[in-house]
Amino acid sequence: MNSIFISILLHDIIALITIINPIAAASIMISMISPPTASAIADVARKATLTVFAASFVTLFGGEVVFQFFGINIYSIKIIGGIILMLIAINMAYGHGAKNRHSPEEAQEAQEKEDIAIVPLGIPILFGPGVIATIVVLSHNNSSQLHPALSYILLSIAILIASLATYLTLRYASIINKALGVTGIKILTRIMGLIVGAIAAQFLISGIKGLWEA
Repeated sequence: MNSIFISILLHDIIALITIINPIAAASIMISMISPPTASAIADVARKATLTVFAASFVTLFGGEVVFQFFGINIYSIKIIGGIILMLIAINMAYGHGAKNRHSPEEAQEAQEKEDIAIVPLGIPILFGPGVIATIVVLSHNNSSQLHPALSYILLSIAILIASLATYLTLRYASIINKALGVTGIKILTRIMGLIVGAIAAQFLISGIKGLWEA
């Protein structure tokens, strides 16, 4: 039981971190903060992380309820979630990172606002449709292997760890950017894109199989 728990927990943590992709978001954050002082970066990192953390828990405990209210079954969510993640993975594989997660209008609004931590950095650059679909699907998959209460606890821990990783990445964005450089960030983004693509393929196959057998 412990090995299964650890295996699922690690899978959930890796899935959330790669889909949130804080590395790519960190470089965008630096470009949006003017001037990128240490105090400004720390403040934005804290607010953006709290936004992701809160939105993740709202999705975990309310996302599936909303979908059920509209009569959308989990297999349909897996398919559309898989398609969204696959598009994200393709962008990441080409080194585009998180820049396509927000519209030009949101980017323009961010330049005009003093605080860009919540929009567009927190939502939708860090927390977008792909993360919503991932949390709902992971919750359903975990419940099929574990007790529902244990499933929620496990995914809550994964969200907490992913949020902490996001905060540390954003908090030390300047150091990470200097250490990796543009080339390093693009290489890492492409590797993460492959992981997101594999998760997307799992979602798609599981969703199509479920609808076929239903």
